[in-house]
Amino acid sequence: MNFLQFRNNFELLIMTILSAQTTDVTVNSLRDTLFTAYPTAEALACAEQADVERIIHPAGFFRSKAKNIIGASKKIVEEFGCEIPQTIEELVTLPGVGRKTANIVTNHGFHKAYGIAVDTHVKRLSQRLGLTKSSDPDTIEKDLCALLDRKWWEHVNYLFISHGRAVCTAKKPSCENCIIRENCPEAK
Repeated sequence: MNFLQFRNNFELLIMTILSAQTTDVTVNSLRDTLFTAYPTAEALACAEQADVERIIHPAGFFRSKAKNIIGASKKIVEEFGCEIPQTIEELVTLPGVGRKTANIVTNHGFHKAYGIAVDTHVKRLSQRLGLTKSSDPDTIEKDLCALLDRKWWEHVNYLFISHGRAVCTAKKPSCENCIIRENCPEAK
């Protein structure tokens, strides 16, 4: 199963911003080139947008993503002393960072579960399993946090992504191979 392959929290943050609307495989393929050229927030904060765009072009939406990762890097340098913020409230002030990205960084970078990252897989499985009736990511996050013990919050995103990619796919779920089908309203 492919997930983002990061070596530090700076890479995790930037790669998560880049992962919007593209695959982890694509983002992982850009990692070495991007972080060889710009290994720190300071380096990326000083980057020319066109140079960054050339590197991240395969990730799609490369103009806005380049603008966001450069802007986030500048803010990290100027307002956070070159340290990656460790709270949801601070992270969402960075360009290109919403609750999903902030939750991924706090959960997987700092191992602090303040919430649950809701992506397309988490949304789809939460709805299919009857864990939420909402389609709004913030409401889904609240619903899941209310249902699940906090010790699971850090793991829910990866578990749902893995299950959503391998078994409970968007177009053709493989209910006959699902280990939780007896608890799934959609499988009945």
